Amino acid sequence: MTKGGSHPPGESRPGRFSGSVRRLGVVYREHTPDVLGIVDRLKVWAAARDISVDVETEAGHGLGTTLDLIENPVDLVVALGGDGTFLRASRLAVGTDIPVVGVNLGRLGFLTAIPDVHLEEGLEKVVSGDAVIEHRFRLHARIEMEGVITGEKFYALNDVVVHTTGAARVTPLTLSIGATASRVDEDEYDLDGMEDVGSFAADGVIISTPTGSTAYSMSAGGPIIVPEVEAIVVTPICPHSLAVRPLVVPAHATLRVGSLDPGGDHQVTVDGRVVYKLDPGQQVIVSRESRPMSLVRLPEQTFFNTMRRKLNWAARPPERT
Repeated sequence: MTKGGSHPPGESRPGRFSGSVRRLGVVYREHTPDVLGIVDRLKVWAAARDISVDVETEAGHGLGTTLDLIENPVDLVVALGGDGTFLRASRLAVGTDIPVVGVNLGRLGFLTAIPDVHLEEGLEKVVSGDAVIEHRFRLHARIEMEGVITGEKFYALNDVVVHTTGAARVTPLTLSIGATASRVDEDEYDLDGMEDVGSFAADGVIISTPTGSTAYSMSAGGPIIVPEVEAIVVTPICPHSLAVRPLVVPAHATLRVGSLDPGGDHQVTVDGRVVYKLDPGQQVIVSRESRPMSLVRLPEQTFFNTMRRKLNWAARPPERT
């Protein structure tokens, strides 16, 4: 499986990263100490291999598209930072098959593949074909009111969260589920055919992908989902009932979240960014994006190995002496 090929929806089996890398796009976290020095190291490494480098100009200031991968595609995007930088790089790659590899300059770095001290060695493995590529599905969220859906889409590799703003307080939310329409690219939703799952009082609700199951959803008590599993996780945030538990639904499902509080103050957060303030009566429609993102990792960086190292999962206590 090559780095630039097309993949059927739902294709999540890992394959070998292959193909010529002649042009890199670089996304970085500007507030990381010495990050510009790391960018310079990357440029020196690339120049020695006759690889051109396009570095984003605004480093996430939100001043517009700083690395336009649609108009100016590259062979590989390198994200220098933590998981937040990787998620931003993933958003830039929406609508393309351009793979993304993360270099960890942060603390956890669950999605990143290469420690900064091994930058050159790790990139050498990638461009020489010794890396693995995985196809992780995204979600997209849209806003609906009285059966009318807005045109704007919000893309999430990790999660879509509907929650209260301001003071911490519970709010009554509704959850409905239906099958995704057969032609997702044309945004056909059978809103009338959706089934009411129920309502509950909580601080909010997290709708996550398997990739995002180890992020906010896990912190809120949701299950860890292996990336190859085709599922969406619905995790209520601090529900005001012992009967409300996380829910795992098929990846082809469409979900709708609304509020029963006519004066409620709610917002939508996508991959940790506030993207929309909900008006009374508006609901959030969440479904799977048809085109997955391509994540690059090194062969030794398996999901379970990362889970043990980064999350200390099932770690044995030290032996008594």
